Amino acid sequence: MKTIGLIGGMSWESTAHYYALLNKLVNERLGGHHSAKILLYSIDLEELTQRTFADKWDEAADMMVEAAKRLERGGADFILIGANTMHIAAEQVERSVNVPVLHIADAAADRILARGIRRVGLLGTAFTMEKGFYKDRLREKFGLDVTVPCPEHRKILHDIIFDELTHGIVKPESKAKLLEIMADLTTAGAEGMILGCTELPMLVEQADSAVPLFDTTKIHSEAAVERALA
Repeated sequence: MKTIGLIGGMSWESTAHYYALLNKLVNERLGGHHSAKILLYSIDLEELTQRTFADKWDEAADMMVEAAKRLERGGADFILIGANTMHIAAEQVERSVNVPVLHIADAAADRILARGIRRVGLLGTAFTMEKGFYKDRLREKFGLDVTVPCPEHRKILHDIIFDELTHGIVKPESKAKLLEIMADLTTAGAEGMILGCTELPMLVEQADSAVPLFDTTKIHSEAAVERALA
């Protein structure tokens, strides 16, 4: 079994889901008392948000690079960045280490295409929804038609993620607002919905949606376990 190197802490709430999923999936595959071999480097989210909210993305990327190097030195066979937004630094991380980086958007796109879906809604932080690093990769590498919520809905969703979900707060009214945002995207033609923030599965699940949901935390974890056990 290969050792998974996980950059976590973005937030620790979603990292806890990653840790549980990785171990659960390995045990389902191997049985007995098997669990995943994981090296975890958990950053201080406050240090990261100070940089991202100040538009200091080079400094934020440096944090990801340092974390990846520590994991590589510790013996990780490949790297997971345990957050959609910080895949903005994926290319810098890939250049900084000699082990593969398993990209969350690639894992999601493979699953979307396997379902025969071409047009998807993308939900996440404002950074993920508005910057090109995620949408452009899905469009250019996989040919997906990606739509995002309107500016008002993007702000609402961004605030729910940072003010509530990263603190482990789940509010019924926030779930209702998210479902409204999803319904608008579905009406606009989205055939599936990417939960492009690793905290969003805390708020919504497949039973809540009229179209397929693509839980990137789960998909990323499943892809990691496939690689670890290959």
